[in-house]
Amino acid sequence: MASLDHRYRTLFDASPNPYLVMDRRLMIVGANRAYLAATGRLLEDIEGRWAMQAFPTDPETERQMVASIERVIHHRQPDTLALLRYWTITHTPVFDAAGEVELVLQHPIDVTEVERRRQAAGTGEGQDRAMLAQQSGLLERARDVSRANLHLQADVERLKTLFLKAPSFMAVLRGPRHVFEFVNEASVALLGERAYVGRPVREVLPELADQRLFEVLDQVFASGQEFLGYDIPIRVERGADGLERRYINVIYQPIVEDGVIAGIFAEGTDVTEQHLARRQVEEQVAMLRQVERKQAFALALTDSLRPEMAVEDIIGAAGALLGEWLRVARVLFAEVREPTGALVIRRDWCRPGVDSVAGIVTTLDAFGAGIARALRAGEDLVVADVARDERGSASVEAYEAIGLRAHLTLPLVNTGTLRIVLSLHDDTVRDWTEEDIRMARETAERTWAAVVAASAQAELRAERDQSQYIFDTMTEGFALVDPAWTVTRMNGTGLQLIERSLDEVVGRNHWEAFPESLGTEVERLLRAAMGSGTPDSVEYPFPLADGQPRWMEVRAYPAMDGGLAVFFRDITKRRLAEDQLRLEAQRKDEFLAMLAHELRNPLAPIGAAAELLALGRLDIEGVRHTSAIVTRQVGHMTSLINDLLDVSRVTRGLVALENAPVDVKDAVADAVEQVRPLVEGRRHRLEVHLAPEQAVVAGDRKRLVQVLANLLNNAAKYTPDGGRIVVEMDVQETQVLLSVGDNGIGMTRDVQDDVFGLFIQAKRSADRSQGGLGIGLALVKSLVELHGGSVSVYSAGPGQGSRFSVLLPRMAASVEPVPGGVPGPDALQPVARGRKVLVVDDNVDAAELLGMMLESAGHRVHIEHHSHSALDYVAAQGGAAYDACILDIGLPGMDGNELARRLRALPGMAGALMVAVTGYGRPQDREASLAAGFDHHLVKPVDIRELLALLG
Repeated sequence: MASLDHRYRTLFDASPNPYLVMDRRLMIVGANRAYLAATGRLLEDIEGRWAMQAFPTDPETERQMVASIERVIHHRQPDTLALLRYWTITHTPVFDAAGEVELVLQHPIDVTEVERRRQAAGTGEGQDRAMLAQQSGLLERARDVSRANLHLQADVERLKTLFLKAPSFMAVLRGPRHVFEFVNEASVALLGERAYVGRPVREVLPELADQRLFEVLDQVFASGQEFLGYDIPIRVERGADGLERRYINVIYQPIVEDGVIAGIFAEGTDVTEQHLARRQVEEQVAMLRQVERKQAFALALTDSLRPEMAVEDIIGAAGALLGEWLRVARVLFAEVREPTGALVIRRDWCRPGVDSVAGIVTTLDAFGAGIARALRAGEDLVVADVARDERGSASVEAYEAIGLRAHLTLPLVNTGTLRIVLSLHDDTVRDWTEEDIRMARETAERTWAAVVAASAQAELRAERDQSQYIFDTMTEGFALVDPAWTVTRMNGTGLQLIERSLDEVVGRNHWEAFPESLGTEVERLLRAAMGSGTPDSVEYPFPLADGQPRWMEVRAYPAMDGGLAVFFRDITKRRLAEDQLRLEAQRKDEFLAMLAHELRNPLAPIGAAAELLALGRLDIEGVRHTSAIVTRQVGHMTSLINDLLDVSRVTRGLVALENAPVDVKDAVADAVEQVRPLVEGRRHRLEVHLAPEQAVVAGDRKRLVQVLANLLNNAAKYTPDGGRIVVEMDVQETQVLLSVGDNGIGMTRDVQDDVFGLFIQAKRSADRSQGGLGIGLALVKSLVELHGGSVSVYSAGPGQGSRFSVLLPRMAASVEPVPGGVPGPDALQPVARGRKVLVVDDNVDAAELLGMMLESAGHRVHIEHHSHSALDYVAAQGGAAYDACILDIGLPGMDGNELARRLRALPGMAGALMVAVTGYGRPQDREASLAAGFDHHLVKPVDIRELLALLG
């Protein structure tokens, strides 16, 4: 940095033109050698002094000098004093990094000799007079050069500041050795404090030698081709902590001077934080997917391990689930009988084509002494290839006999003795993952717990040792209750689930230890099982110490001594998921019912109108009235569909607001006008109270009108006929408050909490007289928040009305709102000169009706229903161009976008108006049609006035 400043200082002093530098207060901060020589002064004599004191002059000259400098500061432009005591002086602004005038550069030009010759010419000296014109021209050229130099100096300073302060790192490398000529502050921040300028890059950054960056620089210098690199990992020594890994985006551009590559300009961005954040997100997504997979498997395993199943069936179901999930060749459960080491394969699951080994009795040592030792020690065996595993290499033939090439074998050891083995087999080499091992271990534990639970009913007292094993290894809560209701045992898992200590439970009467279970389904279950000996189960919200419930699945079985064996496990997550699914299903069903009702309602009058028109008995007035009915109902259906699309786009963040200053009063007026027919139809009294101050907000006028219209529609629908609706606007210094209140049906507290949710509505009558899809308020909330505002609701309760309040940021009072659109003339009036129009739509009825409407407006229409026939027809016209083409996008064979491209290529069709008429209205659909050559994109059902206006 210091060397760069020195270079600019050297250039400043080396200039033959004199320069003086002053700050905004006219204090001298510097002067070059040419200026000091011209004035005969030393820098230390004038630096830090006010310019007019350092160079005293007459009052008029001082006034002109100060005025010139003030003009430079005020107008931010150079200012020239053409002739001032035999000097021509130019003042030029120098800007700081923020774009403000920081310094003023003074460039004087000595014109003393020219002025002397001018005076000599006035006294009659002929030779001097003859030279005056030449000297005056030189003076003007000197002034031009001076101005150019000043502009160049200012540009250099601005470029210097720009490059030094740029957020991306920049460097200029010269010659084939890539010698640093320039580096900016961002480069130093990335690579560390070093001596850069004048040294080759390999010497400055030796740690990059094995990272291919130097080779890329050599290639760019040799080929002259720029290099672009993204997310490139580098290791640099930024401090005393050694090499640090960073990630950069970089571009190397060759510097060409006089047709020869002289160096390379390197520019880029440190994207380490973005790279690490992206990688963290990817890791989190992978983790979430792993959790989802784990949960799905756990749910499936839970469903497969039902306690009422036989032991062999439980083992078979678990083996099948695990085998199919992990896609292995075979899964088997084997029982180990010590001390002999006998291995009894009780049951297995096999992939189709793989032989079963169920029922085989062998020994652990048959698969290798090392394998037997590891299993007895409780070690998991993870063998990718039996031929390469030293522990079982001597028993490869035994493996080959059962088609085993890789295996994952998990022992279940209890009190130091090997009891159960779960083994997963594959017939090819396989690298077992941590997830494979985890799922196998969890399956083994849960399967054995299920087996134990199923066996407990018959063996609880007869096989005490087995009972102890069950008690110690099960993963569910387990308790024993004697006939007197004393809790005699509970395992550690059970104590953890209920968050109690052993002393709080064991040895106490069950109803004293758990008084909260009295009067619940758990009491009914336990007393029924104790009385009748019939096992049963129930799901019960067990209250924890903090007051929160933990949902338990409780199963009770009669014990041999007349007491109970109770099993319980935490099912809270499953219950919450089921509740959420039920709620979502209920909302979905309600919404579909609402949607079906709302769509069927307009179909009835449309169908009846079609029947009336088909009879042909209506007069002109009847036809007009019938047409108006159809138009209203189609408009209603279109509004429903648009609301659905709107809420989908807005809630997914796909709507871009067309922001402009909007007068809130105008928006209120537009919204009131939209809902006036509904309000008048229900004989409501609508009051509008607006504050006198101007209220301007930054937003999308159409969307703000949509917000207010939705709130007014909502008030009108839920207020009985003859009710009162009040719109109020209050203007604060920084906010505008809009409210829509009514004296309608009101709402309960729980409805108020959820009223802005999607598809949420209060209960309604069967005729749905207060209809809607439950999306209007969700759309209101999303649109208001897009405008940086908030929306809330208050109701004192059912029958006491509601009040919705919208708070929006207010713009400065000086901002003028953008006026709304002005309605155009009636586009349905016949035009004086019709256009030649081609209509292509595979919907025959839609095409024919559109053609009839266009012809009624005076246009000449030709209709085609297929893309290829339309192309052939236009080509057969011999160059007779159509004025306009109205094309459906979703045409069979060749879509409308491709048809538009081909029509444009036909003779006489290049300038035709292309209008897409389609049911596809997504932003990407519009972009695709415009890219294909369409001039306009209209979504069905088309507003005929809009279409005719385009043709006009």
